[in-house]
Amino acid sequence: MLPVIPMRKTRKMRVGVDHSLYRLRNLVERCFNKLKNARRVKTRYDKLAESFSGFVDIASIRLWIRHLST
Repeated sequence: MLPVIPMRKTRKMRVGVDHSLYRLRNLVERCFNKLKNARRVKTRYDKLAESFSGFVDIASIRLWIRHLST
């Protein structure tokens, strides 16, 4: 894995960052943050992995429908 987070400006040895990968990383992070707005996903009340996965599916469908309506 390669780090995709940009360096601070004060760092002496600078390493280049692939900006297209950084955009995709940002997109994935925003998706997880939107999914965590559902309280049940954030606190993980479900004991079984199947029920947790099902509620993540429901939350993502809700986000998708909201995105289509705008």
